[in-house]
Amino acid sequence: MSHLSGDKPIIRPTLHHFNLKTTRLQEMIAWYITVVGMASNYQFPGGAWLTNDEANHRLALLTSPQLSEDPDKLMHTGIHHSAFEYATMGDLLDTYSRLKALGIEPHACLDHGMTTSFYYEDPDGNSVELQSDNFGTWQESSAWMRTSPQFAADPIGMPVDPDRMVAVRQTGASFAELHQRAYAGEFKPAGPLDLHVPLGDPRAPL
Repeated sequence: MSHLSGDKPIIRPTLHHFNLKTTRLQEMIAWYITVVGMASNYQFPGGAWLTNDEANHRLALLTSPQLSEDPDKLMHTGIHHSAFEYATMGDLLDTYSRLKALGIEPHACLDHGMTTSFYYEDPDGNSVELQSDNFGTWQESSAWMRTSPQFAADPIGMPVDPDRMVAVRQTGASFAELHQRAYAGEFKPAGPLDLHVPLGDPRAPL
């Protein structure tokens, strides 16, 4: 056992919320309401507490006139993205179609193997992942991650074109089939992949 934990067992807490500093408080509130169904539990001039489930808040937003923009944000260390999971791939694809009709489109879409993931950019340029588990349970997807040679060879996964996935779904393809075909590269888009990581391909060996 790590010396940090001593002789006592580690009590594992549940991740409850994340906090973002912003100069666009109202824009950020509106975006998270639109994209992931947040509701404001409390607002004040310096911020807001938002939630999309029974928790008192899942996202805290804080603002101050002393905050400034960071034009080199992508070049600096920090959190790359937050993530929200849907119960099914159908929910994810339906959300993609709903958001596209509103002019909100992802900057990157991938089948990571264990998840199908679409990455969006909020008004402050923070990346937000919307995903569904390709195996249906965390136990199964976790076991696959630990044992899959394909995942070990490429832990980032296969870029996908969500419009093609939506179209193939409409022909009656199952979600398992969509995942298999996506991960095999059938829905790979023509354009480059923008992961909002400016240091080259993260799949490249060190």
